[in-house]
Amino acid sequence: MLYPVVVHKDEGSSYGVTVPDLLGCFSAGETFEEALANTRIAMDMYFTDLAESGEDVPLASSVEHHITNPDYTDGIWAVVDMDISAYSGKSERINITLPKFLIKQIDKRVTERNLKSRSTYLAEAAMAALSG
Repeated sequence: MLYPVVVHKDEGSSYGVTVPDLLGCFSAGETFEEALANTRIAMDMYFTDLAESGEDVPLASSVEHHITNPDYTDGIWAVVDMDISAYSGKSERINITLPKFLIKQIDKRVTERNLKSRSTYLAEAAMAALSG
């Protein structure tokens, strides 16, 4: 799932990163790249804490949802791709019926993206649609 992040850099300071969809999730780094890498670590810790306390992982919103917030003025927007399936609780098996053509298209995407399974692809697609 692609989470929008905003990066700020004040003169003489490190790069600071805020994840607007995750209240209180921040990170920093000496370089832009390090700041984003550290953000993935901060998000992992944030999601782990949520999972351990039985809370749901917030879905990502769009940059457009946050861009008018005055707290993010002059920030540089980026996205951090996080696989939230590990934090979403135990998987549950379901039985679905889809047209054969659609299954072939899904299988093609699974192969192209080197995903583990159809289930992974369908879960990602559902989360993307729900975060809309």
